Amino acid sequence: MSLRDILSPLYVWKRAFEKPYTTPRPLKDRPGAPRYRGFHQNDMDKCIGCGTCEDICQNAAIDMVPAHGIETKNGNSGLRPRIDYGRCCWCALCVDICPTGSLTMSNEYNWVDNDPEVFRFIPGVDKKPWETADQGYQRAQDYMLNNPDRVEMEIIEPDTRTRSFMEMVKGYSREQAEKEADRCISCGICIASCPAHMNIPGYIETVRKGDMESGLKLLYETNPFPAACGRICTHRCEEVCALAHSGDPISIRWLKRYIVDQVPADRYKEILDYSREQSGKKVAVIGAGPSGLSAAYYLAGLGYGITVFEGRAHAGGMLRYGIPEYRLPYDQLDKDIGYLESLGIEIHYNTAVGGSITLDSLMESYDAVFFSTGLTTPYIIGIEGENLPGVISALSILVDVTRGSMPSLGDSVAVIGGGNTAMDAARTARRLGCDVTVYYRRREIDMPADAEEIEEAREEGVRIITQAIPVKIDPAKDRGLQFTWGKAEMQDQGPSKRPRPVLIEDEITTDVFDSIVPAIGQQADYSFIPADMAGRLEFKRGRVVTNQYGQTSIPALFAGGDLVNTTADAISAIADGHTAAKGIDRFLSTSP
Repeated sequence: MSLRDILSPLYVWKRAFEKPYTTPRPLKDRPGAPRYRGFHQNDMDKCIGCGTCEDICQNAAIDMVPAHGIETKNGNSGLRPRIDYGRCCWCALCVDICPTGSLTMSNEYNWVDNDPEVFRFIPGVDKKPWETADQGYQRAQDYMLNNPDRVEMEIIEPDTRTRSFMEMVKGYSREQAEKEADRCISCGICIASCPAHMNIPGYIETVRKGDMESGLKLLYETNPFPAACGRICTHRCEEVCALAHSGDPISIRWLKRYIVDQVPADRYKEILDYSREQSGKKVAVIGAGPSGLSAAYYLAGLGYGITVFEGRAHAGGMLRYGIPEYRLPYDQLDKDIGYLESLGIEIHYNTAVGGSITLDSLMESYDAVFFSTGLTTPYIIGIEGENLPGVISALSILVDVTRGSMPSLGDSVAVIGGGNTAMDAARTARRLGCDVTVYYRRREIDMPADAEEIEEAREEGVRIITQAIPVKIDPAKDRGLQFTWGKAEMQDQGPSKRPRPVLIEDEITTDVFDSIVPAIGQQADYSFIPADMAGRLEFKRGRVVTNQYGQTSIPALFAGGDLVNTTADAISAIADGHTAAKGIDRFLSTSP
C-alpha cells in the first residue's frame, strides 16, 4: 500500500466545510426537462386499445385490461394499457410504436407512496396530477417505427382500361407483398370488423414467412371465396386498421389475393385436406351465390349431404352477374367454385325452385333447407316515363355483359343512383364506348358506393352530378330520352340522421340521353315461397327475419345473404352462410 492510499481518505474531511450541493426541496423544485421520459399519459379519445404497446414492451411492464367507462366498439377493443412501474425502464418504445399517438410520457417523475400496488395504473383512466402536463416525451410527428405508407398495387391507366374488360388491378409481386405484410403490427383490431372474423394477422404473417399453404388454410377456415374476396371485398377491416390513424391502412384485401394467386387450383385439395365423416343427413341449398355456397362448403365439411339448386347457368350469384369482369375475372371466381364442386358438392344448374321443384318438396325430402336467392328485382324510381324503351336497369346491363350479350346503349347514358351497382353500370357503359353521367340525389359524402369505385369512375371519364332528384322521363324530339331532374336542397333531420334531399322547384334541368339506367337498388323475389309458408315467416322491410343461427320462424328453414342482412356485400353473405351452417348443424344434432 502506498502513502497516497493511506492519506487519500483524510482529504475527504475538507468537503465538510464546503457549501452543500444538495437541493433542499427535491420533490418540487426540480422539474424534468421538456422531453423527459417521466410518467405515462394516454389520450382516451385517441387510444383504440390495439395492444401494440404491450407487444413491444421488453420488460412485460404493460398489460391490456378492461377499463371502467370504455366500451368495446368497431375499431376499438375496449382495452387500455396498464403500466407496471415495478418493471418499466422508461425506454419509451411503447410511445414510439403507438399507431394513434395516444400514448405519451409527461416530464413529471416524482411519485411517493407507501403502497407498491399504486404504481400499477391505467394512464388516462386512473386520474393523476401529471395527466394534463403539456411537456414530456412523445413520438416525433414525422417519425414512426413502422412504415406509414402502403405498397400500392399497380393499376392499368384509365385510358387503357376503359377499352376492354381486362382486370384492371395487377397483383403484388413477392417482394411487394412481403414488404406490405411487414407493416402489419398484428394488433387484431381488424378481426372484429370483418363480418367473417377472418384471422387477418394470421394470414398476413404467412405472407411474411412465405408460407402460402398455411395462409390458404387460414383463409378457408372462415371464407371459401378468397380469390373473389381478394379482389372485390368491401374491406371494412382496412377502415379500422390501427395504422390508418397515422398513415395508410394495411392492404389486407390485396394480401389475401396474393396468397390465393400463388397457389394453383389443382393443389387445393391436397393442401386443404377436406376429409369428413358422413352424418347420413341431407341439406338443400337454394341459390349458388356466396352465401349459399359458403353454407354448402361448411355443411359438407360437417358430413352432411349437400344439394344446391341454382336458377342460372353458372354459380356465383351477384359475384358473377352483378360485378363486372374488370373487377372480378370469371376465371378467379371459377377457381373458388371449382374447388367446392371438386369436394362433391352437387349443384343443379338452370333449376329454379318454384317450378317443377317446389320449396314444399325440398322441405319434405331434406332434413333442412337454406335459401339465399339474393336481391334480383330492381327497384323502380317512381317517376313518369321510366317504362319507356331505352330505360334499362343497371342489373340487366351487368347480367347481359356477363352472358356475353352486349347491350345497345347508344352514345350517351344517364345512370341514376350512387351505390356500387350504379358505379359498375356506369363504368361498364364507358367500356362500351358511351359518354356517362351519374345522377345522385344526395351529397357525394352520402354515396353508398366504395370511395375507390367513385374515384376510379371519375378517372375513367364518368361525370357525377350530386343533389340531383329525378323528376320525369320523356321521349326526346329527335331521338333518345329527355331526362328532367331538379336540384336538391339538403334539409337537416336532427342528430344521428342524415340530411333529407328536398327538390328546389325553380331549379329544374332537362338533359337528353340515348339510354337511362336506374340503379337505386334491388329487392328480393319471394315468389318461390308458397303462400302458406310465407305467412309463417317473419319479414321486416322486405327482408327475412332470422335468429342468431340463421334460422327462420320455420325451424328447418334457414336463410342468409342479401335477403337477410342490410350490408349487401359478399363478405357479409359469406359470413351468413357460415353462421347458418353452424346453426343447421346445431338444429340437426339436437333433432330426433
